Amino acid sequence: MIRPTRTESMTETFTGASGNALVADIYGERGRPVLLLHGGGQTRHAWRRTAEALARAGTLAYALDQRGHGDSDWVDDGSYGFADFAADAAAVATALKQRTGVRPIGIGASLGGMALLLAEGKSEREGGGALFAAIVLVDITPRVDQGGVAKIQGFMRERATEGFATIAEAADAVAAYLPHRARPRSHEGLRKNLRRSPDGRWRWHWDPRVLMGERSFAQDHVRLEASLVEAAKAVTVPTLLVRGGASELVHEAHVREFLDLVPHASFIDVADARHMVAGDDNDRFSAAVLDFVGTLGG
Repeated sequence: MIRPTRTESMTETFTGASGNALVADIYGERGRPVLLLHGGGQTRHAWRRTAEALARAGTLAYALDQRGHGDSDWVDDGSYGFADFAADAAAVATALKQRTGVRPIGIGASLGGMALLLAEGKSEREGGGALFAAIVLVDITPRVDQGGVAKIQGFMRERATEGFATIAEAADAVAAYLPHRARPRSHEGLRKNLRRSPDGRWRWHWDPRVLMGERSFAQDHVRLEASLVEAAKAVTVPTLLVRGGASELVHEAHVREFLDLVPHASFIDVADARHMVAGDDNDRFSAAVLDFVGTLGG
């Protein structure tokens, strides 16, 4: 029986690998910790419904703004490589283990999933033991369709500098990019992904150097693939891959390769969902995550 618990969030700040502040919303009152890492260009608010479901199921969910995103610090030297995001994930996982006495479950979408995989694989490969009790990778595998990556990054770049005159204009741009989704009745959710600049224009709530800087995550995908493959080979903790059935990035061949690399992993397709699985079909996504968490015990 699931005990009723508080599902509204509280906010806390963690320290990342560069001494950078990382802001998290915390859902729940007790239970094993779950760390939620969003995709590139998103914020912690992308996880709200899933975090609420996790809290109702008796966990303590931490939805984190990754470096350069949302209310977390923009890093002075522009260190936004995948290894930097992975180092932050490791730092927060270690802090949660020290606080609670148990390793957190990690759930990461796209950029967040790569950060989890790199952090967990590095720790296990280098003899540091597991950082996480289990990991959930949301529509990300070591190799993905580079055409899909280019499309997503193209949308992120398009108005990163210019911004938008109004939130409604930003909503129009999102609707054109995601025509399969019903438009929300309110712009409140979108507002959390935007910030108003001193010139009065609305810009995405992430540091443009995340994508366009010299040390951004958009650099050198070939070396990244090799690092992710090696990380996947090292992972021994329970692992779930959740793929959007209509994903622009992760195709069936990518799934097969991942399951060869991590033969103990579980896999589920969320039919008709695209790369942003949790946003496209949150009910089915959350149900899959809760089923997986329920198998872990403790």
